[in-house]
Amino acid sequence: MPARILSIGTALPATRLPQEHVRDLFAAQPGVDRLTRRLIHAAFDAAAIDSRRTVLAALAPEGGTLAPGGGVALASGGADDERMPVRDAAGVLLRPSTGTRNAAYVRLAPPLFAEAARRALAGAGVERGEVTHVVTVSCTGLFAPGPDYRLVRDLGLPAGTERFHLGFVGCAAALPALRLAAALCAADPTAVVLVACAELCTLHFRPSADPEQIVAASVFADGAAAAVVTARADLAARHGGATLELDRFGTTLTREGEADMAWTIGDAGFEMTLSAEVPRIIGREIRGAVGDFLGGERPDRWAVHPGGRSVLDRVEAGLDLPPAALAPSRTVLREHGNMSSATILFILARMLDEPADADVARVAALAFGPGLTVESAMLTLRAGAGAGAAGGAAAVGAGATAESRR
Repeated sequence: MPARILSIGTALPATRLPQEHVRDLFAAQPGVDRLTRRLIHAAFDAAAIDSRRTVLAALAPEGGTLAPGGGVALASGGADDERMPVRDAAGVLLRPSTGTRNAAYVRLAPPLFAEAARRALAGAGVERGEVTHVVTVSCTGLFAPGPDYRLVRDLGLPAGTERFHLGFVGCAAALPALRLAAALCAADPTAVVLVACAELCTLHFRPSADPEQIVAASVFADGAAAAVVTARADLAARHGGATLELDRFGTTLTREGEADMAWTIGDAGFEMTLSAEVPRIIGREIRGAVGDFLGGERPDRWAVHPGGRSVLDRVEAGLDLPPAALAPSRTVLREHGNMSSATILFILARMLDEPADADVARVAALAFGPGLTVESAMLTLRAGAGAGAAGGAAAVGAGATAESRR
């Protein structure tokens, strides 16, 4: 039996940021001239995002917009503001040091990892003691013992659980994490692998006139997602719901783009390089980058990482896809923004959660990371055995996904 995703759980911080609020906040910063203000409005308005989530309650509009029941409460606004000042009483965005931002990550990321993982396990019907391996993913903070260790401790997993962490791989990292999970299952048919991604991108926001930093502030968001992967037939039968078989993976580097997408550590946070060339490079090279991987196959569905609206536009045009093909990616972008590595799992969660057109569908997943790196995966979406099983991984798993959309 091939390795398959039984369930995907998602988790979001409670604070919701309407896109127009973040736009106006950045445009109102001291020293922003007319040209920079125009750049800010253009970038935010073209992002095709309605709202995003953040771990920083102080970024919310006056009075706050905490999503009731739709997010994970991580820390009180007051306590968090004292530890990492975000803006002053006049609304001026501050510039905390990288150490201060990373300390906030150490406090706030583990609860999101754990909540997404709990929902994934509940959706799969898998007990904590059955987990044999943990793979964690993040590029927005660093600490040791790291997220993999914390996840084992926070969930009460067996102390002998084998752990791996993919750090600083960027937006594409969830697919290599699933590739690793599939390899672990191939090596050990009894393996049950918990893959968890959590990204706190908004910790690294800063006021800037740099167009690349403006674009980054206009799209990135916070969120977490986790998947339960196994080749055990008994667990798939017990689960009974829709699954995603992990058939094969691919990876390649584009001919150019090494300097156009990068993620480095600066003195005032992690710094994103995201040039205007990125969508154009993807548009020029996407067909060649994934042509050999597809091998002439025409997938039924597409799960494409929404690095931004223009990235999706270029993929759609470069692969001659109908507009409906990228609807799931555009919906996740509109409702949640770009949550880096977690985003592709949000898209796949929707596929598990929504009724399928057929009992079996072929799904191509694409994600893009620094380099430029193009990661690919071919999956088979199979409807569950029970009535309505195609509508979700399980009642709990589907509920967790629906909650993430509020």
